[in-house]
Amino acid sequence: MTSEPHSPAQPAVAVILAAGKGTRMNSDLPKVLCPVVDRAMIHFVLDAANDARIGKKIVVVGYEKQAVRDELKTRNDPEIVFAEQNEQLGTGHAVQMCLDHLQGHAGLTLVIAGDSPLVQADSLRTLIDHFEKTRPALLLGTLTKDNPEGLGRIVRDASGQFTGIVEHKDATPAQRAIQEVNMSTYLFSTPDLLWALENLSNDNAQGEYYLTDCARLLHEAGRAVEAMPVLKDCESLSINNPDELKLVDQTMRAMGYA
Repeated sequence: MTSEPHSPAQPAVAVILAAGKGTRMNSDLPKVLCPVVDRAMIHFVLDAANDARIGKKIVVVGYEKQAVRDELKTRNDPEIVFAEQNEQLGTGHAVQMCLDHLQGHAGLTLVIAGDSPLVQADSLRTLIDHFEKTRPALLLGTLTKDNPEGLGRIVRDASGQFTGIVEHKDATPAQRAIQEVNMSTYLFSTPDLLWALENLSNDNAQGEYYLTDCARLLHEAGRAVEAMPVLKDCESLSINNPDELKLVDQTMRAMGYA
């Protein structure tokens, strides 16, 4: 089965996941509004999206959604729109909340996390350029990491083609030795994304809809899924607690963001 037609004429759209509370942050703020380098972290994600020539940015809000809306209104960007995830039912569910904004779009949809302020615009541009050349159903931006503990591994066949993502807890010893990891940077052909979202199931222990399952569904349907290890080391830095927030802040200041 081949991927649905993809139109390069339409500007890329981004879905930015920003609905979480960030329970380990010890803050009443929604996670994406916690400051790094004296700005709410989501601003850096939006800056990178703009620098990568993204058009519409669909921000998925949930916890303290009005606070996120009010903060982003200060950007005066008419291409920022919002979708609401009022129940936290997984990353796939969050993107499902964007269906009204995605219907009719035949181009590229980038899905990234709003709590990843070190996302690099040049990495996104490299991925977008590759996507436009190869036109897969899904292109994953990945990273080769010396210590991939806790991260989902990218599994490839003997010819180097993507076959799946296996979470650390489910990985065999051989799979845990894989150093290429999923960093939740997804570039979808929008028609393929809509197909995958329609077929997404929450038949798992958590009862949630996972975006990683879209990669499996598309691969099993014979649609092209690629993984490209072009992300930089700094893009692997996550923010889940105050210590990680401090580290990212220090790293960004050292990189010249201040």
